[in-house]
Order: sequence, then C-alpha cells, then structure tokens
Amino acid sequence: MLTRLARAGLAAVLSVTTLAAGAGVAAADTASPSDQHVTVVLHGSPPQTPTSSGQFVVGWTSAGTDDLTGPTHITLDLPPGLANYGVAFYSSPPDYTFTQTLSADRRHLDVVLTATRRPGHYEFMKVTYQADGTQQPDDRIVATIGNPNDADPTGHVAVMPLDGSPGPTVVQAPPTVTGTDTTTGPGAGGTALTVSGGDLAHGMVLVGGVPAPGTCTDTACTVTTPGGSGSAPVTVVTPGGTAAAPAAFDYTGAPPPAPPVPAVAYAPVTSGPAAGGTPVHLFGTDLAYGIVRFGGVPALHVSCGPLYCSATAPAGAVPGPVDVTVTTAGGTSAPVTYTYTP
Repeated sequence: MLTRLARAGLAAVLSVTTLAAGAGVAAADTASPSDQHVTVVLHGSPPQTPTSSGQFVVGWTSAGTDDLTGPTHITLDLPPGLANYGVAFYSSPPDYTFTQTLSADRRHLDVVLTATRRPGHYEFMKVTYQADGTQQPDDRIVATIGNPNDADPTGHVAVMPLDGSPGPTVVQAPPTVTGTDTTTGPGAGGTALTVSGGDLAHGMVLVGGVPAPGTCTDTACTVTTPGGSGSAPVTVVTPGGTAAAPAAFDYTGAPPPAPPVPAVAYAPVTSGPAAGGTPVHLFGTDLAYGIVRFGGVPALHVSCGPLYCSATAPAGAVPGPVDVTVTTAGGTSAPVTYTYTP
C-alpha cells in the first residue's frame, strides 16, 4: 500500500495566501476547533534541473484530542514539468483501507485512507518524482488533507515552493454546495453525479458516508456513486470543511450484494485484566470497516483493514471468558474467546 503527508515550512513572518487553481482561502479561522484534527506536511528537496528525479515525503499527524476516525482524504498536486512515478505508503500494522488514483498526466494524486488513529499518530508516504526534461520545474508542490470529522481547517494545506523559499501558511475557505444534477440512481451504484458549489477544490464527495470516486474543481465535483440503499446524504469534504447538498441521493431498486461475512482466524492476545485496556490484534478475512465487540461491548480504538483489526479491550463486567466478534456490512464473525482476569 502507498501514501502519506506533508507540511510546509513556516515563513519568518507567517502569511496567509490563496491556493492555486482558484481554491479559496479564509483570511481567518472562523470554525470551532475539532476534537478530531489532522494536519499535513511536506518534506524533501525540490527538483533543481529540468531532468531532476528524486523523492519527497507527504506526512500527516492526528493532531486532535480524540481518535481520528472515518475516511481521510489526501491530495497532491505537482506543477508543470514534474510527474509522479510512484507512491509508497508505509504503515504498520495494516489496520486500514487505502485507495489511490493518479491522473493521466501523473500530476494529481487522490488518496483515501480509512482508519482510526490515536492523537499524536504520524504516518507518511514517499513520492517518487521525475522532471520531464522539457522545462525547468517551477511554481510549487501542494498537499492537502481533509476529514469529515475535522472542523478545524488549520494545518490542512502544505506548500513546497520549488525555489527553496519557505512555504506560506494556507487555510482554504469553507465549501458551499448549491445542488446536484441528479437525486436518484440504482442501488448497485454507478450513477454519474455532479455536485455544484464553491470552494470545492481538493474535495472528496461522500454519498451516505461512503467516498465516491471522481474529481473536484473549485465549482463542481464530478463523481460516480457507490452502491447503497435508501436515502443517502451527499456531502463534500475539503481542507476547508464539510458542506451538505440540499437534497439527498435516493437509491432505487435492489441494493448491491452484501460483502462476505467477516471471519476471525487468529487472536494472539487472548486474555487481559477485567479493568480493560489490553491491546488486542485480530487476524482474518473480510474485516475492513469492522466493529469489534467483547461480550457485546464495543472495543476502544478500533481500526480494521481487510485482513487485520487492532483494538483495545473495554472493561469487563466480571472476570471470565467473553466472545470477541467483528461486525461489518456482511454480518458478524464467528466468535473467538477472550478471558478477563481478576
């Protein structure tokens, strides 16, 4: 898997500037700080010649007071003359889902990471770049990050000027959504959906809380709906915040097939004190987006990838064995046993 983040250097005197490609910037932060917060940074050396190649790092930190949860959206934009030739995401354990989409010109990268991260947790991705040899790369590299549970827009944009100067501090303006071009589509998904508004650049569209693949400009996002059922709210998450569409998207017909039932094959830690707090690791299949329960009680700090879940045991009512299960949209796994000790 691949990806991670970036933070721009601070100028001697911090400035607030606008993003390229029309993205708005707030002159002041008017949003209330969020208990869940994530920040992005950029590290590395900018290319020096028209034939430069090398690597830089995009990194991010869970900077709030609560666990960061839900889908985190990361974008990376390279200037003319540079192309992305590989992204390597390093994170252990593999308790997450990760998708990446690279534009045809190899200059725009979209990443969606779904995981739970405790405050202070840092992750990164290495990006390999190559100058195309036709011109001296100039302008700047820009990385952004956004999460629907993060209402604090600060620290969501990192800028690396290619002339080596300090990167400015950027705060994107909050998005607005004025409408969608359609409000119905089949439960199997696949409907082309355009969301219109303002300050939507670097955005991620959620339909019923599920990321919809596509792209966003400053004034519109064009995406393809995921599968679903019923009435699903449509929201756009940007580095500046989250905005909801005035109308929901209504799924018609049969919903998509349910995913396979999760299965837990192995739990190396099988006991811990009744007070709770023991880190627990679950190995299996089809565990992505799972909810872990101990004797029916939700575990703490749960993060699940397709083959692995990390969690912290909650307190037990009394010493003794309890069933540990993982529940996803596909159902609930057969239990494994965990024993609370006095």
